[in-house]
Amino acid sequence: MGKVNKEMVVNDCIKLFPKTIGVFTRFHIDSCCGGAVPIEDAARRDGAPVDELMAALEEAASK
Repeated sequence: MGKVNKEMVVNDCIKLFPKTIGVFTRFHIDSCCGGAVPIEDAARRDGAPVDELMAALEEAASK
């Protein structure tokens, strides 16, 4: 089981795993004003491919 999951709130993910901020930026996820929603919802809202985003977040969080 990974550290990051689709139900995790974007801002919580960044707090727990600061290295993920670059991933959210790369995928054009609004982590400022729009960061109070689950990762999956943010990805859909901002047009990011959920599976690719999750893989990149997992990689960043494991470093």
